[in-house]
Amino acid sequence: MKGQRFLGLGYLTPYIVGLLVFTAIPFVGSFYLSFTSYDLMSEPRWSGLANYVKLFTRDRTFLKSLNVTLLYVFLTVPLKLAFALFIAAILNYRLKFIGFFRTAFYVPSILGGSIAIAVLWRYIFATEGLANMALATLGFGPVDWFGDPGNALFTITLLRCWQFGSAMVIFLAALQSIDKSLYEAAAIDGAGKTRTFFFITLPLLTPVIFFNLIMQMVQAFQEFNGPYIITQGGPLKATYLLPLYIYDEAFKKFNMGYASAIAWVLFVIITALTLVAFWSSKKWVYYAGDKRS
Repeated sequence: MKGQRFLGLGYLTPYIVGLLVFTAIPFVGSFYLSFTSYDLMSEPRWSGLANYVKLFTRDRTFLKSLNVTLLYVFLTVPLKLAFALFIAAILNYRLKFIGFFRTAFYVPSILGGSIAIAVLWRYIFATEGLANMALATLGFGPVDWFGDPGNALFTITLLRCWQFGSAMVIFLAALQSIDKSLYEAAAIDGAGKTRTFFFITLPLLTPVIFFNLIMQMVQAFQEFNGPYIITQGGPLKATYLLPLYIYDEAFKKFNMGYASAIAWVLFVIITALTLVAFWSSKKWVYYAGDKRS
């Protein structure tokens, strides 16, 4: 028994070391640095709340970046979840070659976050790219996808939505776990497909919708590769998300203390929205065996 405990600890040791070295220590260290002035070359100098005061009183770039990030998240997450659920509902039917289609729709989530796909996205939506060529065949003029501030964030949002595979797989697993007798009873009562979806399928999917909502929201707040590779945050900072701002301050300007303060503000925002989501879930998430009316 004692030997098994040591064996178990041995298996856990790499994970615990990784958690401490790559997560816990940097987490605490960045909190300390957020109260300092630190350029990576000299010792950190304690500056108290100066970084945070500057963020909210004098830094217009931060406020602009914060607005862009919130808009990006509130655009991306609902669109991605709706699209993932729509595709999962289609793939839930017993179609011919259904295994191939499920694999094909999942592949973008594997490739979507890569640099190669970001570069490919830039070429597709270039002035003479495939998107404008397709519009030309329909008789429409070219669209300045990345040069127009009004279009750039939308184009970046499409890239994020394209990576819907992981959410789709979770929705598909949940759809297949719903008791078929509920649909048979609804059909006997004369309920159509629309009523069946909104009164049976959707309520039973609310725990999975809630899970995907939290996961996708956190990932959207951390988005970096797409806007960095494709637009570099432009034009006119229309796609300048907070992770890009943190990167520029930390590794281009060497304002590590200031970058840490931005990172902690981002952490607080994610935590606050997650807590709001958990609070609101009591009103709209249904769990099997829940005794609430």
